Amino acid sequence: MKNLKLLWELSSHLQLNSESEVIRCIAFDIEQNRFFFASSANAIYTLHFSSSQNEGSGVSTTLIEDVNLDTGDSITSLEYLMEKESLLIGTSSGDLLLYNVDDSSMEVVGKVEGGVKSISPSPDGDLICIITGISQMLVMTHDWDLLYETPLEDHTDDADARDQYLHLECTPGSPVTWRGDGKFFATISSMSDSLHKRIKIWERDTGNLHSVSEPKAFMGEIVEWMPSGAKIAAVCDNKITFLEKNGLERSSFTATEGLDATIENLRWNCNSDLLAAIVRTKTYDSIKIWYFSNNHWYLKQEIRCLKQDGVRFMWDPVKPLSLISWTLGGLIKVYNFIWISSVTDSSVALVVDGSKILVTPLSLSLIPPPMYLFQLQFPCSVRETAFWSKNSKNILAASLTDGSLSVVEFPELDIWQDLEGETFHAELCIIKDPTFFLHLTWLDSHVLLGVILEPLDNKMLSKYYIQELELICSEDHIPGSVTGSGFDANVVRNLSIESLVTGIILNPIKKCSAFVQLDNGNIFQYETGSLLQECKNLRFSSSCPWMSVGLIEDFVKSPNSDPILLFGLDNSGRLHVNQNVLCNNCGSFSLYSNSTNQAVTHLILATKQDLLFVVEICDIVLGQTEIKYNSFVPVIVTRKNVEERKKFIQIWEKGSKILGVVHGDESAVIIQTTRGNLESIYPRKLVLESIINALVQGRFRDSLLMVRRHRIDFNIIVDHRGWQNFLNLATDFVKQVDNLSYITEFVCSLKNENVMETLYKSYISCIHEDKGKESKNYMVLDGQTKVNSVLLAVRKALEEQVVESPARELCILTTLARSDPPYLEEALERVKVIREMELLECNDVERKWAPSSEESLKHLLWLSESEAVFEAALGLYDLNLAAIVALNSQQDPKEFLPFLQELEVLPILIMRYKIDLKLRRFEKALQHIVAAGDTYFEDCINLIKSNPQLFSLALQLLTDPTKKKLVLEAWGDHLRNIKCFEDAATTYLCCNNLEKALKSYRSSNNWGGVLTVAGLMKLQKEDIMQMAHELCEELQTIGKPSEAAKIAFDYCNDIKNGINLLVTAREWEEALRIVLMHRNENLVLDVKIGAIECGNSLIVEYEEGLEKIGKYLARYLAVRQRRLLLAAKLQADERSINELDDDTVSEASSSFSGMSAYSTGTRKSSAASMSSSGTSKRGIRRQKKKGKIRAGSPDEEMALVEHMRGMCLTAGAKRELKSLLGCLVMIGKEDIARKLQRVGENFQLSQISAVKLAEDAMSSDLVDEHTFVLEVYMKKLRRDLLQSEEFFWQSKVFVAP
Repeated sequence: MKNLKLLWELSSHLQLNSESEVIRCIAFDIEQNRFFFASSANAIYTLHFSSSQNEGSGVSTTLIEDVNLDTGDSITSLEYLMEKESLLIGTSSGDLLLYNVDDSSMEVVGKVEGGVKSISPSPDGDLICIITGISQMLVMTHDWDLLYETPLEDHTDDADARDQYLHLECTPGSPVTWRGDGKFFATISSMSDSLHKRIKIWERDTGNLHSVSEPKAFMGEIVEWMPSGAKIAAVCDNKITFLEKNGLERSSFTATEGLDATIENLRWNCNSDLLAAIVRTKTYDSIKIWYFSNNHWYLKQEIRCLKQDGVRFMWDPVKPLSLISWTLGGLIKVYNFIWISSVTDSSVALVVDGSKILVTPLSLSLIPPPMYLFQLQFPCSVRETAFWSKNSKNILAASLTDGSLSVVEFPELDIWQDLEGETFHAELCIIKDPTFFLHLTWLDSHVLLGVILEPLDNKMLSKYYIQELELICSEDHIPGSVTGSGFDANVVRNLSIESLVTGIILNPIKKCSAFVQLDNGNIFQYETGSLLQECKNLRFSSSCPWMSVGLIEDFVKSPNSDPILLFGLDNSGRLHVNQNVLCNNCGSFSLYSNSTNQAVTHLILATKQDLLFVVEICDIVLGQTEIKYNSFVPVIVTRKNVEERKKFIQIWEKGSKILGVVHGDESAVIIQTTRGNLESIYPRKLVLESIINALVQGRFRDSLLMVRRHRIDFNIIVDHRGWQNFLNLATDFVKQVDNLSYITEFVCSLKNENVMETLYKSYISCIHEDKGKESKNYMVLDGQTKVNSVLLAVRKALEEQVVESPARELCILTTLARSDPPYLEEALERVKVIREMELLECNDVERKWAPSSEESLKHLLWLSESEAVFEAALGLYDLNLAAIVALNSQQDPKEFLPFLQELEVLPILIMRYKIDLKLRRFEKALQHIVAAGDTYFEDCINLIKSNPQLFSLALQLLTDPTKKKLVLEAWGDHLRNIKCFEDAATTYLCCNNLEKALKSYRSSNNWGGVLTVAGLMKLQKEDIMQMAHELCEELQTIGKPSEAAKIAFDYCNDIKNGINLLVTAREWEEALRIVLMHRNENLVLDVKIGAIECGNSLIVEYEEGLEKIGKYLARYLAVRQRRLLLAAKLQADERSINELDDDTVSEASSSFSGMSAYSTGTRKSSAASMSSSGTSKRGIRRQKKKGKIRAGSPDEEMALVEHMRGMCLTAGAKRELKSLLGCLVMIGKEDIARKLQRVGENFQLSQISAVKLAEDAMSSDLVDEHTFVLEVYMKKLRRDLLQSEEFFWQSKVFVAP
């Protein structure tokens, strides 16, 4: 689905020696891009065309040689031999002349009998095939060694054969053609006994005849083998016939439209995709170019020439879209074509096929040509088209091959499907001086712009003009019809152009304005009534035959950006955007818009590696394409970079091209494969953009249809702006969709997940992403989840907006069943109402709004687990409904019937109690068993005991004090069993069970509670004394000497034992106070001795601690330094490994990164996968030994830090130290107290400083021996720490200055 467009045309005149002299033969030098012409005067001319377009018009003709031949002899064949850099000339007398172009020397290399009819070198240049005038075929090497000589046909009359050379002359066709690989060649020759001819296929190496075609009425000596070798073209009965290598005919097509037309000089281009021929009629000659696709031959171009010119042509041997023609009078023209998509910006396909245009709107149907929706018939072949589609106005302009212009106006696109299969005839416009247009473009619905070429006059060079036409329609357009007549065209302006024009495209921001690209890539702006103005900010760095322009939306523009983007694709595959190169390997591109103002939103780009990219315009404007798309370079997708796969689409068929897009909600990219098939691709990014665009505009039905069509997650409808916002729009959603099946499908797809942040995060454009940040999308808000809130809103909307019907009821049941958790009981209540109506035998009018109960139940079972629905039915205490559910869920009657029958005979409250127990609804079960009466109180107690969470509810439900006491006592027993002794004692006190309360207090070691309850129980003094002694021993045993001392003083009157306990508890000040109060000198001495001994021991302990801290810190710094050095070495090794290709890195190198002695990770190797019970036990033992410091272990560094942290003074130790200092002062040992405070202060300060130093070293990548010094940290922290709460135990009188 593409058209062949003439990009530019160059022409030149050979300066022949005389007016009667004509061109007879031509040869082409590929290396130096020069032509050699042989004239009827036996003169050799050369003409050089530069590869640059703008220099092509400045060539000159040179006469290089006059070939001296005998009288009556003439040149019949001319070929350029690249290997010898010489011209091989054949004459009618049979001379073979070799002319060296560089030194202008002529050499006779041979002579053949009968004259030279044609010379045809092989594709590789090693062999030369010569056909003589007596139908002899000679094949020789380029060194003139004859390999073989074979007659083309057997002749019965030798005299007639020899006389043929008298009529030799240069004919347009060639009787010899080589296959592209040079292994075979074919000839066409006449039969002696018939007017028919045959095509023979010969083997190159042996000269043996490989195959022969059937005799046919082949026209002339025209045979052309496709360079790819697939088929051989010949002309038979005004048809172009194709034969295979075995000589059998494959296919054919009609190439002429009249009986008077003849075909000459078939030629394939070097790519084998275009076939050109000269068709001569009585009034004119033409060069026709056909293209084959989808089993159909399309006439893509026709170039008409004057009859007397005797035009001939050839394809450029290396440029597949360059055609060279010449006339007998020496007019040389070079035509450069390009392939363009036949799909317009409005997604309408206009496929040119001769005088017909096949019209197909791709937005309505994807029909590959030669099929079409309708067709337009023109008076002659179409060469150039321009299509205007804006504001429901659709107009086509066509420049025809005879220079005339035709205009067709179409109806609105929506009614085109009514034109299916129709053929509409277009008439010619009335225009003065008709001429052929290049780059025809609409400036407005009535203004055309194009480039015309002024014909050569007096052998001067041609000149280009930009011509502006104004169209006037003398007939009124009938709505809904196609109008192809009544148009007049007036020339408004002719503007001379010095350089070739590469392309013209409409300027979307100015009326009647266009951008004109010249040959060197410069962009000029054309406006009606003014000169061309150069646009320096839009210049391309090279000539770009394919151009497109896009309008940028306001919110995409950057402050200094242009309002438009001009795209251009050059022949090298570089895609230009304004002054920058966006991609260096682009194969084709198109622009897509889903905006209401036709602004471009995306660039669709296919690379030469068959990767399809969808690029957001905002990324191009902001210059983020290189980062996001990696400059469109192919990336090998691995598990490490799997996200890269989402950035492009792999086109499944090599060589496919983008034809166009279908804008708006369709979001389709149309590609055509090399076989001609049309394929639609719906890129996920475009589809999501279209859905979100529809949602932003409030078009819920359109968005839902797109979601269903493209299998997108339905949650995007809710999540695109946050589900909280959707709750307010649920009514509009239900009203617009108006399809309960679609709504049910939507409801079933909801889930508590924001797909905009998970599933589609990488596809959302920067524009929608920024807008999405305005509203947070929480999954839970005010205790309500997304699913439940949305379903509730949809359910309310259904009840308010949709008329009651069975389908609506099923949809409401769906919203209940799909809630999380499912509201099955509410759903079954609705089913129950329907069932009761059926039992009451309501009339049809009352029941027409609801489905049957069986249908509703089956729908509910289809949506939910059958067991859950059965339990929900039981929860309604409706045994009949539960039985119906069980039957419809195909449960075994032997399982549920006995259970239901057992429940049916029970009292109503007990039945509900049993059901609640089965459903584990214990609170409701308790309510029902309490309401059942005193008879079931034992069951009530058992229920409470088995479910302790019911105790508080039971106390609220029970009113009898006796029953409450029993419940409280049971609660206390439960608390005591779970070792909550304090709560158990309180509970026992509530029910006045003092004995159990005392036991609970004693079990909790609460001696105060025990003795208090003992007082409440009014025990004897001896019993309390005995109990006090027992408590004192128990507290001393469990390590609470301070509390035991209080009991000894208060209840046992044992001063000595109490003082010993206080000394054990290191309550020095309290012990000294009590002994002084009782004035017991012996006990005073004991306290003094104990305080002095404790102080001295602490001094020794703190001094040893200081030494340990120094050792631990020094070891830590050494380990840390070594670890950093080893880590740096491993990182360097790992960096060198990462520089290698992923496939070449060994498995050993990947596991080596986990072999650090200080790594806490797990090594992944084959040995690590062999886990066993022994390994698990070793791991357990390793966890138990984690607190130990093992030199060289991976955990040594952290263990040292943790050990230093564990050496800090606890709050209890600080209180004991403060008490000891006070006691030492009171007994007159200030020197010991002063020393103890100094040593303790140094120890605590060293410990805190060491931990701080270790933490700083841990966060640093370099251990500086001058920075990480303990004394430095102690000096830095000393002032602040001594004034902090950490040193509250100090006495200021002992603080050093």
